[in-house]
Amino acid sequence: MNSKRIGMIGLGRMGANMARRLARGGAQVIAWDRAAAARRALARERRILIAPDLAALVQELKPPRVVWLMLPAGKASADALARLAPMLARGDVIVDGANAHYQDSMRRAAQLADSGLHYVDAGVSGGVWGLANGYTLMFGGEARALRRVAPFAQLLAPPKGWLHCGPSGAGHYVKMIHNGIEYGLMQAYAEGFALLAGKPGFAIDTAAVAELWRHGSVVRSWLLDLIADNLRRDPALAGIAPVVADSGEGRWAAIEAVELGLPAPVISLALAMRFASQGGGDYGAKQLAQLRRAFGGHAVKAAGTRGDHAAGKRKKS
Repeated sequence: MNSKRIGMIGLGRMGANMARRLARGGAQVIAWDRAAAARRALARERRILIAPDLAALVQELKPPRVVWLMLPAGKASADALARLAPMLARGDVIVDGANAHYQDSMRRAAQLADSGLHYVDAGVSGGVWGLANGYTLMFGGEARALRRVAPFAQLLAPPKGWLHCGPSGAGHYVKMIHNGIEYGLMQAYAEGFALLAGKPGFAIDTAAVAELWRHGSVVRSWLLDLIADNLRRDPALAGIAPVVADSGEGRWAAIEAVELGLPAPVISLALAMRFASQGGGDYGAKQLAQLRRAFGGHAVKAAGTRGDHAAGKRKKS
């Protein structure tokens, strides 16, 4: 039945596994990615038909269509939408699963509505574990469009794992806040385990503590499960550079807090710590070192060396 046929554009880590989960749930998936390797990786999957191009994908889906995009936010998604929209018919539904800014989603929904197309913004959480465990889905858009998407949401999500959050933009807004919370949670765990690992004299087994906290503790979570697994395999985190990327949603969440005049210090500081890990705090740290030398005659370390992190405990500036 046409109601169980869906197009999937973008077969990266998330899109490919979402296509697999849909197909294993009984949907017929018409899939495409501009990368030949991504197309080949799904070519032998049952109930997944790899289209040679966008036009062929649209032709395989008879109206009314549901086409799901799992592309990076920004230019990749905008370009795909610009190519795809003229090929579709009135009443077709486009689901955008990118981590897009909610205001861009509101604008796109309005533009596509002028052509009779329905736009659903979808926040997607689940990562590489989503294929086995399901994806949490946060939708924004018209109720009639969501009714068309619901059969696929039920295949992708675990029980109670999807929600129509509100009008266009609401899905990506909820996902933005979700990721801001994630920044804060991850930062708190990182700081706590740094304090455990950095305490001299106790030789605390951080892997054992992580495993302990997984059982009944108020700080237990899936993130803690991942920490326990990582520490079990590599307690020293050897070979991991202390650099943490920020993919955009944390910035948007912090900016939104400013725009709303609402305090969100944990999210904002977690974002700042990611900037610091990327070298964003280096110039400021150099200024601090220079000021300490200027007013107190304190020594300045040469570039390329690291100071004793405990010096501040022994000697006040």
